[in-house]
Amino acid sequence: MSSQASPQGDALLEWVLAQRWFGSKARGVAEVNVLDTLTLGSEPPLTAVFLEARFGAGTHELYQLLMSVDFDALTDPAEMAALVALMERGAVIEGARATVRFHWTGEVPGPGDAPAVRSIGVEQSNSSVVFDDRLILKVFRRLEPGDNPELELLRFLAAHGYENIPALAGWYELAGELLDATLGVLQEFVADGRDGWDLALADPEGVLGHLAELGEATGRMHTVLASDATDPAFAAEEPTDESLSILTATIDEEIERLWVDLPDALDAVAPIRHRGEEVRDRLQGLSHVGVGGRAIRSHGDYHLGQTLRTPDRWVILDFEGEPARPLRDRRRKRSPLRDVAGMLRSFAYAASAMGPDVPESWEARARETFLEGYGRTIDPSLLPAGEAAVAKLLSIFELEKAVYELRYEMNNRPDWVPIPVAGIVRLLEDSA
Repeated sequence: MSSQASPQGDALLEWVLAQRWFGSKARGVAEVNVLDTLTLGSEPPLTAVFLEARFGAGTHELYQLLMSVDFDALTDPAEMAALVALMERGAVIEGARATVRFHWTGEVPGPGDAPAVRSIGVEQSNSSVVFDDRLILKVFRRLEPGDNPELELLRFLAAHGYENIPALAGWYELAGELLDATLGVLQEFVADGRDGWDLALADPEGVLGHLAELGEATGRMHTVLASDATDPAFAAEEPTDESLSILTATIDEEIERLWVDLPDALDAVAPIRHRGEEVRDRLQGLSHVGVGGRAIRSHGDYHLGQTLRTPDRWVILDFEGEPARPLRDRRRKRSPLRDVAGMLRSFAYAASAMGPDVPESWEARARETFLEGYGRTIDPSLLPAGEAAVAKLLSIFELEKAVYELRYEMNNRPDWVPIPVAGIVRLLEDSA
């Protein structure tokens, strides 16, 4: 696909910068160009537009825009219904330089001719649309080459009989000179589910009665993800010295940048201000605990907000991974304990959000209950041998997560900085 300048370049740039799904506003966008367009339907009009955002540093990102008479088709129910209809038909749209293929699984009934359509959620790297409170379409705005983990993991888990996920209804994808990429995924919308985070805050004691089951669902998820040795993308692997060294080097760089940036005026960071070397030494322990356990595909961004509680089960959502990380990193195999650490850190956040009304020892009880359930269902060969080795590796991943949280909170929610600070202090003292 050859690049062609947009005649409305300035207006397009202004519009893109105003969108919540465009996450690179702070990088100094030099220009936005239309690289290619593909007509998907004429009644109503629907066009896939592929944009390139160029930055002052010479780098670039690719984005998907669905256009219609109303400019952004995701705001128009008729055009979104037409997009799903293309999936139901298994349509193939061929352009001069690209092909868009639509897929339908048959696992979920379609939305019909005139569904009620509404947008949902906070847009980051994607936008979501709900049809009749039965189906939800996630459109990936920022595109990277390769299968998106959301689609890849959902297909694998469904094919291997894992039940704690929404049913996959369909998807559409791009193949062409520009790139091959997943464009969007359509799933069952779990209308009777309640967000795990909201449930914890509304009923702290009540949710404790369900956390063992959440741990069991998590253990089964990891066991299933490691169950097919014939699939190279999912086969469990021994952690290599190279993979551990890459991970520890990345963590080391993050710590160095973060501790340099600790603001003198922020009192909340005082307990850890001079403990950067201690944190680095602790996290370097990753290079010494690689014996035992396996590296597998995992959720990648696991916390209470990625779960729903229905009357009879937990449902796990959003297998896209951390959208800010490159797709290559999100597809990398890691210890399943990294997901577990993310959920444990989520309990810490929930306990803090409960404020002075938090029940006594709630976080400790939540951790214990979840881990008990996890231990009942996880394939033990995926973990280091022995409880002490598991606890050590888990604490290192928790510390890594808390360091990541610290930077995020400093940049976005300074009032929340005490939460990761407390976690860092606890984990350092536990290892003393």
